[in-house]
Amino acid sequence: MDWDDLRHFLALARQRSVRGAASELGVSHSTVARRVEALEARLGTRLFDRHRDGVVLTEAGERMLVAAERVEDEVCALTRDAAGHDRQLAGPLHLTCGDEYVAAQLLADLRPWCEQHPEVELAVTVDGRPFNLAKGEADVAVRALPSDAQPPDAVIARPLAPIHVANYVARAHADRLDPTDPATRWLAFDDRRFVERLVRAGSYPDLPLWGSFSTLRLMVHAVRAGLGVSLLPSYVGDADPELVRLPRADLRLAGRLWLLYHPDLRDNARVRAARTVITEGFERRAGLYEGWSDPAPRRPVSGP
Repeated sequence: MDWDDLRHFLALARQRSVRGAASELGVSHSTVARRVEALEARLGTRLFDRHRDGVVLTEAGERMLVAAERVEDEVCALTRDAAGHDRQLAGPLHLTCGDEYVAAQLLADLRPWCEQHPEVELAVTVDGRPFNLAKGEADVAVRALPSDAQPPDAVIARPLAPIHVANYVARAHADRLDPTDPATRWLAFDDRRFVERLVRAGSYPDLPLWGSFSTLRLMVHAVRAGLGVSLLPSYVGDADPELVRLPRADLRLAGRLWLLYHPDLRDNARVRAARTVITEGFERRAGLYEGWSDPAPRRPVSGP
């Protein structure tokens, strides 16, 4: 049986739509449909029931899914084993991180190394979802976890930096957005519960939460535009010359950034070198992540 056919079957089984499977695999809709239909023809059985809203596994499809996932695990293990013994500083290196600010730092730190090793091809993905390192979705992940959480046991994890958050306002709107004025409002991320918990325990608990902003970069744009004040990581807020901390900044530990990779890749030359470069970059910026070093020294707007 062709492994490529199984890949298309697995993608369709997980995504439950041809469009989703095609997006996951980076192929056309017709390719997914053709490969799955060919697999069904060879097996002489229907694996999916087709509906207007997508597909549903048949009983035969459910049995095939269990077997296909076992094959996938074996293929991934073979691939990791081969990659783990790769001593060449050449080939692909896939990194993933949770926000564009961390991604920008990784690119800046890795640029000189990439110039020294031009045969390494770098791929960086900004995505907060938990990538499956065992299945090769990424070689190295930089992930944010709550301060009381630990990374999964199946990966090797190294702490990189704490995530401290503080209260920020746009410099251009600091006089207008007085945090002691009830008309001022907090800007909220999609996860309002997390923001609300920190706000209610801080120095300005009575200001209302307003809006919903899905990414850090979008939130920074909203703060710059003067839509309100916001809780931001110090590595974002302190590095932005257009933002200043509120008079009572309420610097607090909210989580940690971790470097994650699969144990089978510990000796891969590209992964090993990238780990060193990334770790040293975070060490150089320790103050920014701790919240006590400001790359563009500024003073709070007013107050104690």
